[in-house]
Amino acid sequence: MVRVGIDTGGTFTDFVFFSPTRMWIYKVLSTPRNPGEAIRRGLEEAGVLAEKLDVIHGSTVATNALLERKGANLGFLTTAGFEDLLEIGRQTRRELYNILVEKRNPLIPRHLCFGLKERTLSDGRILQPVEGSEVDGVIRKLKKAGVESIAICLLHSYANPANEEKVLRKLKPHGFSLSVSHRVLREYREFERASTTAINAYVAPLMERYLSRLEKELGEDSVHIMQSNGGCVSARGARDNPVCTILSGPAGGVVGAKEVAAAAGFSRIISFDMGGTSTDVSLCDREMATTTDSVISDLPLRLPIIDIHTVGSGGGSVAFIDRGGALRVGPQSAGADPGPICYGRGEDVTVTDANLILGRLDPDRFLGGAMKLYPERARLFMKRFARRLGLSVSELAEGIIRVADTTMERAIRVISVERGFDPRDFALLSFGGAGGMHACSLAQRLRIPTVVVPKNAGVLSALGMLLSDTIKDYSQSILKRAADVSLAELNGSFRPLLEQARQDLKKEGFEESRIRLLRFLDVRYIGQSYELTVPFLPSYRREFDRLHHRKYSYADEKRPVEVVNLRVKAIGLTKKPGLPEVESDGPDAGAARLCRRLMRFEGRDYQADVYARELLKAGNFLRGPALVLDYESTAVVGPGFVCRVDKHGNLIMTRQKQRR
Repeated sequence: MVRVGIDTGGTFTDFVFFSPTRMWIYKVLSTPRNPGEAIRRGLEEAGVLAEKLDVIHGSTVATNALLERKGANLGFLTTAGFEDLLEIGRQTRRELYNILVEKRNPLIPRHLCFGLKERTLSDGRILQPVEGSEVDGVIRKLKKAGVESIAICLLHSYANPANEEKVLRKLKPHGFSLSVSHRVLREYREFERASTTAINAYVAPLMERYLSRLEKELGEDSVHIMQSNGGCVSARGARDNPVCTILSGPAGGVVGAKEVAAAAGFSRIISFDMGGTSTDVSLCDREMATTTDSVISDLPLRLPIIDIHTVGSGGGSVAFIDRGGALRVGPQSAGADPGPICYGRGEDVTVTDANLILGRLDPDRFLGGAMKLYPERARLFMKRFARRLGLSVSELAEGIIRVADTTMERAIRVISVERGFDPRDFALLSFGGAGGMHACSLAQRLRIPTVVVPKNAGVLSALGMLLSDTIKDYSQSILKRAADVSLAELNGSFRPLLEQARQDLKKEGFEESRIRLLRFLDVRYIGQSYELTVPFLPSYRREFDRLHHRKYSYADEKRPVEVVNLRVKAIGLTKKPGLPEVESDGPDAGAARLCRRLMRFEGRDYQADVYARELLKAGNFLRGPALVLDYESTAVVGPGFVCRVDKHGNLIMTRQKQRR
C-alpha cells in the first residue's frame, strides 16, 4: 500500500508519498475548475495510480465555494419571526463609526428564508409542535424557486431537536440536500448556529459531487479528507459535515509543523507558513491551539478549528505606493498568472522580485532548475518603481522586504503576545515555499531564539495530513451554574456524547484500543458573554481562573461561574509513517556547497555560500549568511546566525551571541 498526502493549493497541488520502502514528493500545477484533474495527473505521473492507495486530501472545494460565493442555491427554514436572523446577525460591527459600512451579505436571500409556526423553550419543552401541512406549503415554494440545498435551524433545537427532526422527515423524500442545526452544531446562540448550518448546506452539494468523482477514481474506501480541527475523516464523514473541511489545507500545515518539531525536540513552536499569496501563523504550546469562534468570508463559523491567523503577505504580494506616498505591500497578489515579474510575464513588483534582487533566490536553480527566473527583467521594472520613491533598486528591494516582514511580525504578535505568550519561549518553525527566506529576519525582530526549517518545507501541509489522526468533535449546551451542578451530574450529561463519539469512530474502522475520548467544559463568569474551554477535571474551576488570568490579566476566584457547553474530542489513532532520517557526517558541509553569490542584508553586501539541501548530512554546520536550495523551497541563513542539520534533515538556526 502507498499512503499519499495531497494538498491542493492555488498554484500547485502537492503530493507526499510513503511506501514501505521510501518517501518521495511530487508537485503538479493545480486545476481550479476541477481539482480532481490535478490529483489524477499527479498520481499517474508519479506511477502509483495502479497501486492500492490510502489518500488523505486537503480540499479547497468548500473554501473556494464560500470565498467566491459559488455554492448551492440555498433555502432557510427557521422559527416564525426569525426569518431575518441571518441578515440582522448581531449588533456588533467591525467599523463602529463608519456610516458607509457595507451591508451584511448573507448566503441566503431573504425571499428564500421561511418561518414555521413552532416553538421549543430553552429548557427543551415543546410549546408548539410543527404542523406537517405548513411544511408541505414551504416545500412547494422551495421547489418553485429551484432550491438545491436547505439549512434548518429552529429556535432552541439544541435543547430538544424533536421539531427539527419532524421537519427533516418531511423534507427527505423530496431530494433536497439537507443540513439540520442540531446535527451540525448543538449549541445555543441562534445566529452562530444558523450561520454554521447555512455554510454547511451551501457547500454540501459541491462536496458531494467532488467526493463522488474522487472516490470513483481512487476507490470508495481509499479517500480521507483533512478537517479544520487538525484531524482527518473518511470521505463519507466529510459528506455529512462538509463545513468541517473549510480550512483543511492550512490545518494540515500546523499538524505537520507540530509533528516535525516534536521529532526535532521542540514542543513549543510558532508555525509560520508563507506561500505565494498569504501567510498563516499558529501557536502550539505542546498542543495545537484551537478556537470555536472564527469568521470565514464575513460569516461566523462556530466549530472547533485550529487557531490560525492569516495575513495577505506572500511571495506574490504586490508592492505599491499609497495615497500618502508610503510604500505598501499586499494584500493584492500577482498570483500564479501573471505572477511576479521575474517569472517572465508579470509587471507588478512583488516580494519574490525583491528577494531575487537581494540574492535570496538563485535564478538558475529555482524549482530544481525546472523553472527559469529573469533577474534583469525584475531589475528593469523595479528601477522604474524606485525612481518614484527616490530610491536605488537595492534600497527599494530591502524596503519591500521590511514592509512584508512587519506585516508578518504583527501576525505572530496576534497569536502570541496578544494572547499572553512570550515569543522568546518558542521556536519558529518555518515552511511554505517562501517562509525560509524570511524566518531569520522575523526571529530577530521578535527575539525568537531558534528557527527550524524542516526538510521538504514546501510540501509540509501534505506531509501533515499523513501524520494526522481521525478527530471528531461533539458539543452540547447545558447553561448551568457550577454551584447547581455536581461532577456526577456533569459525568452523566457527558455519557450520550461519549457513546455517540465511540460509535462514530468504530464506524470509521477504529478498534476500542485506538480510541481516545477527551472531555472539556466551556466555562465563564456569570454575566460574561463568552467562555473559555478547559479540560473536565475536578479542579476545572481553578484551571478556568488560571486560563482567564493568562488571557485577560485578571481572575476573580470568588465570582460564581457557569458551565455553558460540554465538549468531547474523539480521536482515532492512525498508523503514522516515521519521518525518514538522513545520513550523518561531520560539521563540514563542503560536499553540499554549490557556489558563492552576492547577498544583501541591511544595506550591506555579503559573499555567501550556496548549498544544495539534498546533499546536506546530519551534523553539517553552516554559518550565515548562506543560501540553502531545495526543489520546492529556499532557506536563508541570515548574518549572525549559525545552522546545524539534524538527523531528519531539518535546518536548526540559532543566533550567535554578540561579542563585547
